Amino acid sequence: MLLVYTHKITPRVKYVFKQICTRILGIPVHFTTTIEEFIAHDSLKMSYTRQPLSNEVFVRSNELLFEQGLSDLDIHVLPWEETKCFFTTGEKSALPFDIFAATFYLISRYEEYLPHVKDEYGRFTAQESLAFKNQFLDQPVVDIWAYKFKAILQDNYPDFKFPKQNYTVKPVIDVPVAYEYKLKGIMRTFGGTTKDLFTFKFRRLYERYSVLMGFKRDPFDTYKYIINKQKSSKFKFVFFFSVGDFSTYDKNINPQKEKFVSLIKHIADYCQVGIKSSFFALTNVELLKEEKNRMEAIINNSIVGSRQSFSKVNLPESYRNLVELEIPEDYTMGYVNHLGFRAGTCTPFLFYDLDFETQTPLKIVPYHALDFAFLKYQSLLDKQEILKKIIRNIKNVNGTFVPVFHNYTFSKHERWKHFKTLFNTILDAKTK
Repeated sequence: MLLVYTHKITPRVKYVFKQICTRILGIPVHFTTTIEEFIAHDSLKMSYTRQPLSNEVFVRSNELLFEQGLSDLDIHVLPWEETKCFFTTGEKSALPFDIFAATFYLISRYEEYLPHVKDEYGRFTAQESLAFKNQFLDQPVVDIWAYKFKAILQDNYPDFKFPKQNYTVKPVIDVPVAYEYKLKGIMRTFGGTTKDLFTFKFRRLYERYSVLMGFKRDPFDTYKYIINKQKSSKFKFVFFFSVGDFSTYDKNINPQKEKFVSLIKHIADYCQVGIKSSFFALTNVELLKEEKNRMEAIINNSIVGSRQSFSKVNLPESYRNLVELEIPEDYTMGYVNHLGFRAGTCTPFLFYDLDFETQTPLKIVPYHALDFAFLKYQSLLDKQEILKKIIRNIKNVNGTFVPVFHNYTFSKHERWKHFKTLFNTILDAKTK
């Protein structure tokens, strides 16, 4: 156990130390404001305050973890060996930066509460982030900092047996539209046919009716391939199906259709299943509740978690709704058009509500690579190179890699050429 002496035990202090020490490094942590208790402790210990007590491991604290609410922070990002950090500490500190305050800033998504420019869907973009502006979006900096802290502890406590963490992968399969042509109903099929005719897409028209007449497999029907991959993989896949009502933004199959229900049940026999919430459920908790109940009735089990439509997160409202409905996990924390680490980490963390200054039970599982983000790289070689770099960075800190692929990513469409190869690269990566 690591004992931390600090002048004030706040919710922020407890939250971030447990993330770094327990969730990333596997070390239990306790806190004290009593000097006598700190001195008597005969195992791992450190002080986190303004001045050291004596010769203990001391990290000079920034005021961020002792504040409440939001303030206009003056952040200067500086190089630190192979990475970058902010909130400098001074000479007496065992670390040149207050990694605990810096970690809190990133995983609480402090910057997403501050004024920023949103994209056309109302999303926080990579370009607005501190990580993008300072060129560390491609690094899980929080985990890198944690391992630098571990090295300090190991130097001071060489006899302590530190737990070993292991690299793992959590593949996500996002299913906004289960089939391209099948089960769409007469009106949608008629509308699609008319559009194909007026836009002279005769090849698509031929494909549409070949599928509807049973001569060809639907292009989005890649489930057999994915299930076979699941059967041979040591990693458990997580599927997110949209079961919301049809709208301008959500165009999936009617969730009452028996064949669609059968598909979800079949997938649930092999993989974990959650909901891809509809666009309007993002701001309507009653609608989200209805979709959650609908999915749980289909799989006859609790959902594993959720992914928000269009990868949109509005803090804190989006996550508060999930907490209210007791949805255990969310897989939306990442960027659609950029590979990397939106929250600066490859370790799941709990949502901290900055308005209420409280840690919630909602686990945020950040994703690091969405299939769309690879499209900017032309060749397979370029795609593999950037993917292997991400995997290498996560392996170096024994983290959890969360890639997001869609069901149609594995189709034969030219746009998604080579994406099966990328998926295999992820699944075949050694865990050691």
